[in-house]
Amino acid sequence: MKKITQIAFVLSVLLMLASCKNTKQRIQEHVSNYNTTASIKGGNVVATSAKAFLNDNKIEIRIETNLEGTEANKLAYEDTFPSLLKEMVKNDQISPALIEEGVKFDVYFISYNNIILAQQLVDKEELAVLENKGGSVAGKETAKL
Repeated sequence: MKKITQIAFVLSVLLMLASCKNTKQRIQEHVSNYNTTASIKGGNVVATSAKAFLNDNKIEIRIETNLEGTEANKLAYEDTFPSLLKEMVKNDQISPALIEEGVKFDVYFISYNNIILAQQLVDKEELAVLENKGGSVAGKETAKL
Protein backbone atom coordinates (compact mmCIF):
# COMPACT_ATOMS: atom_id res chain seq x y z
CA MET A 1 0.00 0.00 0.00
CA LYS A 2 2.88 2.36 0.84
CA LYS A 3 4.53 1.74 -2.57
CA ILE A 4 1.26 2.50 -4.40
CA THR A 5 0.96 5.79 -2.49
CA GLN A 6 4.57 6.72 -3.32
CA ILE A 7 4.11 5.90 -7.00
CA ALA A 8 0.86 7.87 -7.13
CA PHE A 9 2.58 10.83 -5.48
CA VAL A 10 5.52 10.74 -7.91
CA LEU A 11 3.17 10.50 -10.89
CA SER A 12 1.06 13.42 -9.66
CA VAL A 13 4.17 15.58 -9.16
CA LEU A 14 5.43 14.72 -12.64
CA LEU A 15 2.02 15.56 -14.11
CA MET A 16 1.98 18.91 -12.32
CA LEU A 17 5.47 19.75 -13.56
CA ALA A 18 4.60 18.78 -17.11
CA SER A 19 1.52 21.01 -17.08
CA CYS A 20 3.42 24.13 -15.93
CA LYS A 21 3.89 26.74 -18.63
CA ASN A 22 7.18 28.44 -19.28
CA THR A 23 7.54 32.19 -19.78
CA LYS A 24 7.44 31.99 -23.58
CA GLN A 25 4.18 30.05 -23.45
CA ARG A 26 2.70 32.59 -21.01
CA ILE A 27 3.80 35.43 -23.32
CA GLN A 28 2.01 33.78 -26.26
CA GLU A 29 -1.07 33.18 -24.14
CA HIS A 30 -1.11 36.80 -22.91
CA VAL A 31 -0.78 38.17 -26.46
CA SER A 32 -3.53 35.89 -27.71
CA ASN A 33 -5.84 36.89 -24.85
CA TYR A 34 -5.02 40.57 -25.32
CA ASN A 35 -5.79 40.48 -29.03
CA THR A 36 -9.05 38.64 -28.38
CA THR A 37 -10.34 40.71 -25.47
CA ALA A 38 -8.63 44.12 -25.43
CA SER A 39 -11.15 46.83 -24.76
CA ILE A 40 -9.16 50.05 -24.70
CA LYS A 41 -11.21 51.39 -27.59
CA GLY A 42 -13.05 54.62 -26.97
CA GLY A 43 -12.38 58.32 -27.24
CA ASN A 44 -9.61 58.73 -29.79
CA VAL A 45 -8.53 55.06 -29.70
CA VAL A 46 -9.65 53.07 -32.75
CA ALA A 47 -7.70 49.82 -32.34
CA THR A 48 -5.15 48.04 -30.20
CA SER A 49 -3.05 44.95 -30.71
CA ALA A 50 -0.23 43.02 -29.06
CA LYS A 51 2.71 41.21 -30.63
CA ALA A 52 5.14 38.79 -28.97
CA PHE A 53 8.90 38.94 -29.36
CA LEU A 54 9.80 35.65 -27.69
CA ASN A 55 13.58 35.84 -28.10
CA ASP A 56 13.60 39.26 -26.44
CA ASN A 57 11.06 38.39 -23.70
CA LYS A 58 9.05 41.37 -24.88
CA ILE A 59 5.46 42.17 -25.76
CA GLU A 60 4.72 45.15 -27.98
CA ILE A 61 1.35 46.83 -27.58
CA ARG A 62 0.18 49.27 -30.23
CA ILE A 63 -2.67 51.63 -29.40
CA GLU A 64 -3.85 53.23 -32.63
CA THR A 65 -5.76 56.49 -32.59
CA ASN A 66 -7.61 58.77 -34.96
CA LEU A 67 -5.35 61.65 -33.87
CA GLU A 68 -2.98 63.51 -36.13
CA GLY A 69 0.73 63.19 -35.38
CA THR A 70 1.27 66.82 -34.39
CA GLU A 71 3.54 68.31 -31.74
CA ALA A 72 0.44 69.56 -29.91
CA ASN A 73 -0.95 66.02 -29.70
CA LYS A 74 2.42 64.67 -28.57
CA LEU A 75 2.55 67.22 -25.77
CA ALA A 76 -1.07 66.58 -24.80
CA TYR A 77 -0.50 62.85 -24.36
CA GLU A 78 2.88 63.14 -22.65
CA ASP A 79 1.12 63.72 -19.31
CA THR A 80 -1.85 61.37 -19.78
CA PHE A 81 0.03 58.34 -21.15
CA PRO A 82 1.26 57.15 -17.69
CA SER A 83 -2.38 57.13 -16.50
CA LEU A 84 -3.32 54.91 -19.43
CA LEU A 85 -0.41 52.57 -18.61
CA LYS A 86 -1.48 52.41 -14.96
CA GLU A 87 -5.02 51.50 -16.04
CA MET A 88 -3.63 48.80 -18.35
CA VAL A 89 -1.70 47.31 -15.42
CA LYS A 90 -4.83 47.43 -13.28
CA ASN A 91 -6.77 45.56 -16.01
CA ASP A 92 -3.91 43.04 -16.48
CA GLN A 93 -3.41 44.15 -20.08
CA ILE A 94 0.15 44.78 -18.93
CA SER A 95 0.80 41.74 -16.74
CA PRO A 96 2.71 42.35 -13.51
CA ALA A 97 3.24 38.58 -13.22
CA LEU A 98 4.98 38.45 -16.60
CA ILE A 99 7.05 41.52 -15.73
CA GLU A 100 8.20 39.73 -12.56
CA GLU A 101 9.44 36.93 -14.85
CA GLY A 102 11.52 39.46 -16.81
CA VAL A 103 9.10 40.24 -19.63
CA LYS A 104 9.02 43.85 -20.85
CA PHE A 105 6.01 45.60 -22.35
CA ASP A 106 6.77 48.17 -25.04
CA VAL A 107 3.63 50.29 -25.38
CA TYR A 108 3.07 52.71 -28.27
CA PHE A 109 0.35 55.36 -28.63
CA ILE A 110 0.19 56.04 -32.37
CA SER A 111 -1.49 58.62 -34.60
CA TYR A 112 -3.58 57.66 -37.62
CA ASN A 113 -0.57 58.44 -39.84
CA ASN A 114 1.75 56.14 -37.80
CA ILE A 115 3.58 58.82 -35.84
CA ILE A 116 4.41 57.84 -32.26
CA LEU A 117 2.61 60.23 -29.93
CA ALA A 118 3.90 58.50 -26.79
CA GLN A 119 5.93 55.38 -26.02
CA GLN A 120 6.99 53.64 -22.82
CA LEU A 121 8.92 50.47 -22.02
CA VAL A 122 7.34 48.97 -18.90
CA ASP A 123 9.76 46.74 -16.99
CA LYS A 124 10.14 46.00 -13.26
CA GLU A 125 11.48 49.47 -12.49
CA GLU A 126 8.79 51.32 -14.43
CA LEU A 127 6.04 49.05 -13.05
CA ALA A 128 7.07 49.98 -9.49
CA VAL A 129 6.85 53.67 -10.39
CA LEU A 130 3.45 53.26 -12.07
CA GLU A 131 2.04 51.32 -9.12
CA ASN A 132 3.38 53.77 -6.52
CA LYS A 133 3.08 57.18 -8.09
CA GLY A 134 1.28 56.83 -11.39
CA GLY A 135 4.09 58.66 -13.14
CA SER A 136 7.07 57.52 -15.11
CA VAL A 137 10.76 57.14 -14.45
CA ALA A 138 12.73 60.25 -15.34
CA GLY A 139 15.36 59.61 -17.94
CA LYS A 140 13.79 56.40 -19.21
CA GLU A 141 12.04 56.06 -22.55
CA THR A 142 9.12 58.16 -21.39
CA ALA A 143 7.00 59.30 -24.29
CA LYS A 144 9.60 59.69 -27.01
CA LEU A 145 8.50 63.07 -28.20
